[in-house]
Amino acid sequence: MTRPTFQQALEAGECFLFDGSTASALHDRGITLQRSFEECNLKAPDMVLAIHGEFLAAGAQVLTTNTWGANRLKLSARGLESQLAEINREGAALARKAVEQQGSRAWVAGCIGPLGVRIEPWGPTSFDEAKACFREQAVVLIEAGVDLMVLEAFEDLHEIQQAILAVQELTDLPIAALMTPNEEGQALFGADPEWFIKQLDTWGASLVGLIGGNGPAPQLRLLERLRSVTAKPIVLQPNPGLPRLVDGRLIYGASPEYLGEFASRALSAGARAVGGCSGTTPAHIRAMRAAFRQERAFVQAGSGFELKPHEQPQPEVPFAYRSRFSLKLAQNEFVHTVELVPPKGMEYDKLVAKTRQCQALGADAINVPDGPRAMARMSALATALIIEQQVGLETILHYACRDRNLLGMQSDLLGAAGLGLRNLLAVTGDPPKLGPYPQATAVFDIDAIGLVNMLKRLNTGLDLGGAAIGKPTSFSIGVGANPVAEDPERERARFRYKVEAGAQWAITQPVFDAESLFRFLDFAETLDGKGGIPIIAGIWPLKSRRNAEFMANEVPGAHVPLSVLARMAKWTSAEDQLKEGLDIAKEVIEAIRPRIRGLQLSAPFGQVELVAPLMPKPGATW
Repeated sequence: MTRPTFQQALEAGECFLFDGSTASALHDRGITLQRSFEECNLKAPDMVLAIHGEFLAAGAQVLTTNTWGANRLKLSARGLESQLAEINREGAALARKAVEQQGSRAWVAGCIGPLGVRIEPWGPTSFDEAKACFREQAVVLIEAGVDLMVLEAFEDLHEIQQAILAVQELTDLPIAALMTPNEEGQALFGADPEWFIKQLDTWGASLVGLIGGNGPAPQLRLLERLRSVTAKPIVLQPNPGLPRLVDGRLIYGASPEYLGEFASRALSAGARAVGGCSGTTPAHIRAMRAAFRQERAFVQAGSGFELKPHEQPQPEVPFAYRSRFSLKLAQNEFVHTVELVPPKGMEYDKLVAKTRQCQALGADAINVPDGPRAMARMSALATALIIEQQVGLETILHYACRDRNLLGMQSDLLGAAGLGLRNLLAVTGDPPKLGPYPQATAVFDIDAIGLVNMLKRLNTGLDLGGAAIGKPTSFSIGVGANPVAEDPERERARFRYKVEAGAQWAITQPVFDAESLFRFLDFAETLDGKGGIPIIAGIWPLKSRRNAEFMANEVPGAHVPLSVLARMAKWTSAEDQLKEGLDIAKEVIEAIRPRIRGLQLSAPFGQVELVAPLMPKPGATW
């Protein structure tokens, strides 16, 4: 398949992950600040090639040439002006070679930085002289076959205008124009971000944005302001925090995970491209790539699927007839489920015994998580099948989008339907960085919203391509909900999309605060015009103070209020802490029971006896 040009990918609406800092990587390899990083294209080409390769392996889609300071004025300060063409030509060749060696789909961006002098009206260098310098560098990069031009880390709006004009006189390749603002978001001499971004747009830049600065947070704060003045794709490439000089090296404090979170938030807020500046390593780019894949799934998920005109959907199996669990919800009965995690190995006898305990306690179904916290365990699908076949108790199969592409998902789901598994909870999945295998690749072709669309389609007898599959599946479709999400507006919007896509019930993250759940229910009950889909509240009985702290600090999506932590901390004995944890769970259940349709009880450390006090007494009605 022919690789699209960068312009074609841009017009197709793709998002892009730029690389990090080649100069910082060279510095880490012993190239001092007194030397020219760009000269390494000639003197240390293998080192430059290796760095490009590391960024590509980490997931970069746009590789910038090691030519940021390869203009005549900067090179002349080091006596290298006679090698300008060779340095720029080799810079482009090394980036292209790295792409070809890895068989990558990445694009090569010819990188041009500021001249390092003041131009008119603030300095002696005229506009024409500046443009001539930029043109001299740009012509070599363009002739060397770059896919786009990146003009980066400019502070003076007049100077970047001359760079844009120089490139436009030579080519119609896309131009990314990136400014470096101060802490207030302003460019040189107080130019506000709205003003300079609008000017870059007017002058014809294909992408506009920010690079450098004092870390990710300031750029995120400016993103909405930039989007208000331009429809051009926006690029954000921050430093990973403020640098410190340690043993002669510049150290940037922001962790890869922090930049990964930045990438996710930037893309969800409307940026089209992210990357890093000085101090950004392949480890940072790898973390950003994982978040990038997940957010790309979020962006794509709402599009749904187009039906082929020659295939018509079949009627769906009525909700009440899909499973015993569905029937209880359809009849407005209160349900109790217990979550049991699949075994770490292949032995499942203990799990089966615990399932029988839950069955004796009156559980309606067993929740089977799919790689929770990005842990590698027995397949959730296989675990669910073992439980249903050996115990006869229905399961709720959690199915995560993290580990499978669209084709693998469809195959799994058809297999689950063929094996008789009916209740499915669609989840996006925790990113691999949270687990013990942070190098694992996350797929995220779609997220939970897209997965609900897929399940809905299979329930009407159509596959991903719109072709008939014969008998429709009859999945009872559930989704997750987080009443205490850090970004409540985004969570509510996503939950609305899930319901619109076809979700029929939902299970929340563990609830420790009734009021937060009520606020979410006030919203959820308005979505379908029928009082909302059934909401099953997650309940986690805290076993100890350490368990409470773990939930508060390590479990994604969980929120343990300070008041709960304080209650657990006031006891010293394990027995008293366990009793307090159960009391807290009972109080929450009593408060929320009138407004929910069921409970999902998690058994800490697989100890089913801890959920027994929370199950209904024989003969009790809920």
